[in-house]
Amino acid sequence: MGLKFLVVDDSVTMRRIVVNSLKNLGYNDYVEANDGNDALAKLNADSSVNFVITDWNMPNMTGLELTQAIRGDASKNNLPILMVTTRGVKEDIVQALQARVNNYVVKPFTPQILKEKIDQILANL
Repeated sequence: MGLKFLVVDDSVTMRRIVVNSLKNLGYNDYVEANDGNDALAKLNADSSVNFVITDWNMPNMTGLELTQAIRGDASKNNLPILMVTTRGVKEDIVQALQARVNNYVVKPFTPQILKEKIDQILANL
């Protein structure tokens, strides 16, 4: 199965970093969103998206709220979600995992770390 990523971050620079990391790993199919609301609209419009990489801290709808919205939608609740964020304290990680993100990366990260987290998620699907 080919992966199509939805990369969600309010920072254009951060989206570039994630997309470039994905391209370096051989993943070339992706769409981008600048916040959770935009992400949900793109998920509803494009049923071929099958992996979400989201930031936590965004205006309008946070990555945590996006995760909760996806998990609350029966047609999307099994989508793999990787949270990529600056929030590295244990309480935040626990909160994200309780919201059912599949894995968690603290910024800054390397493409190798991103690959390991994606591979871990795929291995557990």
